[in-house]
Amino acid sequence: MMRRLVTLMTVGALGAVVLIYLNPVSSGGLRLGWLAALGLSWAGLLFLAWRRVWVRCLLVILPILIVTPLLLPARELNQDDLVSRYLKELSGFDGSPYHWGGEDRRGIDCSGLPRRALRNALISYGLLHADGRALRLALEQWWHDSSAKALGEGYRDWTHSLGRTGTVKAMDYAGLEAGDLAVTKGGAHVLCYLGDGRWIQADPGLGKVATLDGRNDSNYWFESKVSLHRWQVLMKP
Repeated sequence: MMRRLVTLMTVGALGAVVLIYLNPVSSGGLRLGWLAALGLSWAGLLFLAWRRVWVRCLLVILPILIVTPLLLPARELNQDDLVSRYLKELSGFDGSPYHWGGEDRRGIDCSGLPRRALRNALISYGLLHADGRALRLALEQWWHDSSAKALGEGYRDWTHSLGRTGTVKAMDYAGLEAGDLAVTKGGAHVLCYLGDGRWIQADPGLGKVATLDGRNDSNYWFESKVSLHRWQVLMKP
């Protein structure tokens, strides 16, 4: 009887893990639910496979393997490498559908785009360079949501204001670096600079992620007043 109940619990928890993972929306409640379902799945599988030594050992070791990279020491950051990864991740979302609250290629919103791109870049960089700080920053950013307005206000010191305002259409791009953020007045929207006058954004009006020329293309957000910001982790000494 106990084994049957644990089996049902485990199947249900695994189903929840998959469903929450497939849901493009990211929120604190969903993250807590996903972690809880993941923990229940692990505990249930451990109980059900306890008599199989190799499976039991694998399940016990698995959490250790996941946590260990986060304990690695911080290393000197290669800014060029991280920026390159970030820009590649941003461009990889081009054409993805817009979804309010979304944070993956099945649906993403304006602030989810730079957050997810930077997080992916930090994870790939941290694993390749065995840099625990990059991985811990990625985990922190995953756990704490930040809206476009929050990014413009320097939430958790993740972004640094460049002290410049204007419109994407008319502003001087001198001093602007690829990866910089333009947050509209009031914090309704955020755009990401790719360099060479190009901006990428998850545009609710277009219903997708699009890369446009800030000078020559027509777009509602290019006419809106914005303030410029840069990710702190991308700030060069």
